[in-house]
Amino acid sequence: MAVMTTTADRHRHIVDAVHQAGQISVARLAELTGTSEMTVRRDLDQLAEQGVLERYRGGARSLVLRGQEPPFAVRAHEEREAKQRIAAAVVEMLADGEAVVLDSGTTCLEVARLMTARRLTVMPMSLHAANVLTGAPQLRLLLPGGEPRSGELALIGPLAQASLQALRFDTAIIGCCGLNAAGLTAYDLDDAAIKRAMIASAHRVIAVAEPAKFARTALAHVAPVSALSMVITTDEASQDDLTNLTAAGTIVRTA
Repeated sequence: MAVMTTTADRHRHIVDAVHQAGQISVARLAELTGTSEMTVRRDLDQLAEQGVLERYRGGARSLVLRGQEPPFAVRAHEEREAKQRIAAAVVEMLADGEAVVLDSGTTCLEVARLMTARRLTVMPMSLHAANVLTGAPQLRLLLPGGEPRSGELALIGPLAQASLQALRFDTAIIGCCGLNAAGLTAYDLDDAAIKRAMIASAHRVIAVAEPAKFARTALAHVAPVSALSMVITTDEASQDDLTNLTAAGTIVRTA
């Protein structure tokens, strides 16, 4: 039994347990988190409202099927500290005055949060990131066109692609659903098309990926590893994964 010290810790533990088990009882979650069943029921109601899981009488079940991309709200709870370390390493690499295109996804959202104090020109391909960047005093914000994907709020479609084709960036920061020696992959074909357009629009391409992404291959191929200037991950990544990515044609740095 693990005693969770904060609500956020408890929510992350509950989300992980539900995702791994598929479905799980309130009693079991209370045991896992070291809290009362009343507290777990309240947590599950909150998480269900966020679209993270589905409640049923006496427990909760995962909303994610095999091969599907987990909802944004689920991913926002996962590996937050690792994503923040990756984001800090990325932002350190950006020079004042750079023009940057920023991908959608939860790791890139952490990058956006750290960009607000920097003097940059940024075009975010997500309404989540655009909301974070709005009003940053030194930052020049460019908003693309496009259609927001439900929940994800990533901007996709011809208008988003036209916005990318009209500009040239110093750096593209790319998120991924899967990344290994076979290449960068995404769950959604429209998202993959946007990532390819981002890569084509930038002089330097930095992919951000927590180590779990190296074990995944999603449906839509985006680009070979050699299209990436650099991959930034954390030092929890296995040496085999790092070696394979380097051999496939990119530089890998850990945070």
